[in-house]
Amino acid sequence: MPASQRILINVFARNHPLWLVGFRPFFALACLAGLSLPVAWILVFKGVLPAPQRFSPVQWHAHEMFFGFGWAVLGGFLLTASKNWVGVRGYHGGTLMFLAGAWIFERIGMSFGTGWPAALFLLSNNLFLLSIVALLLATLIRHRDQDSYRRDNVFFLIILPVFWVGKTLLLQPEHFHLGWSMTLGLFRVAFLVMLERTLGQFMRSAFSVEILRKPALDMAIKMLAALLIFGALLPAPVLTGLELILALLLLGRLAFWHPFKAFTRLELGIMILGYLAITAQLLIDALPPPGSLGWVGTVSVHAFTFGAMGLVIPAMMIRIANGHTGRKVIFGRFEKTVLWIMIAAFFLRLVGPQFLPGAYLRWLDLAATCWFVAFGLLAWRFIPQLAQARIDGREH
Repeated sequence: MPASQRILINVFARNHPLWLVGFRPFFALACLAGLSLPVAWILVFKGVLPAPQRFSPVQWHAHEMFFGFGWAVLGGFLLTASKNWVGVRGYHGGTLMFLAGAWIFERIGMSFGTGWPAALFLLSNNLFLLSIVALLLATLIRHRDQDSYRRDNVFFLIILPVFWVGKTLLLQPEHFHLGWSMTLGLFRVAFLVMLERTLGQFMRSAFSVEILRKPALDMAIKMLAALLIFGALLPAPVLTGLELILALLLLGRLAFWHPFKAFTRLELGIMILGYLAITAQLLIDALPPPGSLGWVGTVSVHAFTFGAMGLVIPAMMIRIANGHTGRKVIFGRFEKTVLWIMIAAFFLRLVGPQFLPGAYLRWLDLAATCWFVAFGLLAWRFIPQLAQARIDGREH
């Protein structure tokens, strides 16, 4: 048997290291999605590649970035974190193989399933999300009494099922705006919960300082963010008011989170930038656009996707991929290069077009190239690492 065939068979063994913990297969898939999906979108947008026929190009792009790339990251994170929150072994082996296969099945259906029977396409489009949400809810509900974040994880119990609603609406042309607005709001809640939990640990470890944690304030922020999931259904004045209130609360809290200390370390400063991007998205959405012409491009949604997702996700993936494989969490030249590339992508996509709108397509090209390079580097470094046993001798 050829060596390549033996390697392939070994990878698909249930006890292979790739299938020991949720972050391993899904961070690998996230790297592949991050390097390919933005480039594919540019080629579709320019007419170089044909657009999938079941949906408009914009629907396809929004769905794949949120439910392809975004859910590869969120799924890997939650499958790993939830087991630690409740103190159980966590899903592994055949269960992870099934989930990864369902994720790939969905990507194939979204891009190449134009001629599929409706039932087959419906299966491909729902199998992954419904399965992973059911498994995550089962973990959080079954072991709720031993959940170390029992109070805050109520928000995951709420938002996880609603992702399916946002996904369904996003793929209906008449409800597309409501669908992507809900989906962005759901990711916003997830990011705010994650940043609130992790930044305190990171700042304590790096600088021996404590960030402000006021339960009433933190709860108000999460509840407002949860309400804004349904912001597109609210009257415009109410939506604007709630977005401004949430933005002000976020900025006020950040003032007590030692942001200037964080900016002395790129791996922490980029988390603060992601936090600020969430705030910026709220302000951009709530306030009138500048000048008589307004913003160039879809600035509001991309402030979140390039700012919160594009900046925070690589830093978190690096931390988790190193720490949970037994390695030291060090941001050396390689890791910092990836983060700087993603910062460049943010400015190229959002700032550049405001000054040179005539070169809009060129800005898109450059931003997509940054994603390709950054996630290509992450894939090159971490996919082999994710497919190897922990170096400290622990099983998982």
